[in-house]
Amino acid sequence: MSTATLTAASSANAARRGNAIARRVLISLAWLVFGLFLLLPLFVVVSEGLKMGLGPFFTAIFEPDALSALKLTLIAVAISLPLNVLFGVCAAWCVSKYEFRGKSILVTLIDLPFSVSPVIAGLIYVLLFGAQGYFGSWLQDHDIQIVFAVPGIVLATIFVTVPFVARELIPLMQEQGTQEEEAARLLGANGWQMFWHVTVPNIKWGLIYGVVLCTARAMGEFGAVSVVSGHIRGVTNTLPLHVEILYNEYNHVAAFSVASLLLILALFILLLKQWSEARLARLRHSGAEE
Repeated sequence: MSTATLTAASSANAARRGNAIARRVLISLAWLVFGLFLLLPLFVVVSEGLKMGLGPFFTAIFEPDALSALKLTLIAVAISLPLNVLFGVCAAWCVSKYEFRGKSILVTLIDLPFSVSPVIAGLIYVLLFGAQGYFGSWLQDHDIQIVFAVPGIVLATIFVTVPFVARELIPLMQEQGTQEEEAARLLGANGWQMFWHVTVPNIKWGLIYGVVLCTARAMGEFGAVSVVSGHIRGVTNTLPLHVEILYNEYNHVAAFSVASLLLILALFILLLKQWSEARLARLRHSGAEE
């Protein structure tokens, strides 16, 4: 074996050893950051909630104000989620299937909640529907209350969660194209049949993934909801707001107990996210192979 060959082999082995060391260092750093900034805070939340035992833990969770906050959180999710799904599917259909004037503006507006602070969004609703807002006097005359009531919380939740379903479906539907819908149309299918039997099966995993993301964001929203809620205990407090109030009152065990409930819900949603993400990745991989 020549000297040049030996030198090349030695260099290749050294490069492989260097890559292996770099890979181990990066993986170790990733796990360190993951442990410090995610696992450790989660452990602290649960341990603080259980510090006084299971009795105070469950007492804080089943306390009337906590149950009211949980109910309001679920109501906000239950109303905002179907509306966002409807908007997301319609927007994705329009953007991916048609060319029209203002299409780029629509796509930009869909991303608007990502760039606007949730607190600003809440202030906008106060400016529009508050007592001194543009529609405040008309709403008062008709005995309609939006700000500092459930409708304001729902509106704020809808605003911050609008992009998730649409942004997940738009690239998926653009990638799939319009060939299958056109074939169904040629075979005599009407618009509704084409949607249910062709479009929905192709987008269902992307839709589920968008729904999971939308649900997680809606349950954890704090900024916009905090502005429009008025912090009325037992009436307009969602779970994140209830945790803040308990913590500000130095009721740390109760605050961390309720936060643990949010954590359990978040972990359940995370499992759904991983499952739907895996199915979506398989769908895209099979589509790429075809």
